[in-house]
Amino acid sequence: MATRLPRHVGIIPDGNRRWAEGQGYERQSGYHFGLQPGLELYKECLALGIPEITFYGFTVDNTKRPGAQIEAFRKACVEAVQELEKRDADLLVVGNTKSVYFPEELLRYTERTRIGEGRIKVNFLVNYGWNWDLNHSLTNLDANRPRNVADGIASAQISRIDLIVRWGGGRRLSGFLPVQSIYADFYVVEELWPNFSLQQFHDALDWYQNQDVTLGG
Repeated sequence: MATRLPRHVGIIPDGNRRWAEGQGYERQSGYHFGLQPGLELYKECLALGIPEITFYGFTVDNTKRPGAQIEAFRKACVEAVQELEKRDADLLVVGNTKSVYFPEELLRYTERTRIGEGRIKVNFLVNYGWNWDLNHSLTNLDANRPRNVADGIASAQISRIDLIVRWGGGRRLSGFLPVQSIYADFYVVEELWPNFSLQQFHDALDWYQNQDVTLGG
């Protein structure tokens, strides 16, 4: 049982398309099967008392994919939020709302919104891009008033991440919140995201117990 829990966990749920192909489905079908794992993980973080969790929905770069896949992961993000609307969360959706790829249904959550009793901060990155995030700060700089540039990024309401868990075997951040991830420990799960199990997440938490968290000190 983990005794030192991260205060903020970032989730990269990769492998949906590969899973779908392996099951004989069309590639875009995998995103639908990634919904239930996300809800299970949310419930476990809530039960453990982890204060904040961020899910990587889809990126600006992902919109280069075929139209059927774009529609599928946009739909999956909307359905995930609709499920959260039945539960407790302080919900925030972060992404480029000026793009046609940002789901209109999620616009209301681009400011942090309490659902039910709140209890856990849940962040969704939807049509998110690291370059868009950082450039937001540059466009809001006041030359006459020095300040912390990180305070002006588009994702400024999201706190520093302690632990990032990536499913699907990839060893890269893929542009995931570069400012908040600066001191995060990074754990890789080889299994594809739709094959999620709670044991995989607990293995990540157990691994985190042995990391020397110094924040550079």
